[in-house]
Amino acid sequence: MGLVAEFDIDCEALPLTGVAAAVPEVTTTLELQYNHGKRPVFLVTVTGDAHAAVEEAFDDAYDVGAWTRIGAAGDTRRYQIRPALSFEEQLGDHLDDLTGLEALATADAIVERIEVLPGGWRQTGWFADRATFGEFSSFWQRNAGFRLSRLTRDGEPAPPGDGLTDRQREALRTAYELGHFDIPRRASLETVAEELGIAASSASERLRRAQTQLVEETVATTWPPLPD
Repeated sequence: MGLVAEFDIDCEALPLTGVAAAVPEVTTTLELQYNHGKRPVFLVTVTGDAHAAVEEAFDDAYDVGAWTRIGAAGDTRRYQIRPALSFEEQLGDHLDDLTGLEALATADAIVERIEVLPGGWRQTGWFADRATFGEFSSFWQRNAGFRLSRLTRDGEPAPPGDGLTDRQREALRTAYELGHFDIPRRASLETVAEELGIAASSASERLRRAQTQLVEETVATTWPPLPD
């Protein structure tokens, strides 16, 4: 039976990690177009409101040869990027087993989502069986870093999520650890904001949105409904 997995690959040499590090406030995902030979074209989706900074980061990135903005919708932009380096050139000094990396491209698996992080990639993929998934996980454990977030059989519902963004989760965790939610309160909103490196108004909005999302995903969905 097939498996569905979500996992992080810790390898700063992977394509576009420098862009993610330069503009961490946006969400960047990519698709690989393998029909372009040794340098597959990247189809990149950027969600957030820092598009000028993202495009400047594209210009500065050593692994971006050329980029074109294809379209926009709301705060989402779609780009086509032609890499400056082949995977061998980009990863050759960082991975001991390039042959094994090439073999993964022909494995019985489909990687449907790649999110670019400052330190690597977060991938979600479908794998034909446990042995195929084992090839992926063991390769990255040997050559870089690998952290499994979720592993389920296909056909099973995914574990319930909280719907929080990474920044919302970070804000809640920071506020909790500092004692912002304690009674009596041990940390002010300004203290939380300083720890996060953002303005107090931004911290307040982030915490409110996170709390609203948690209520919607937990309390608001309980049955029976509350009386009018």
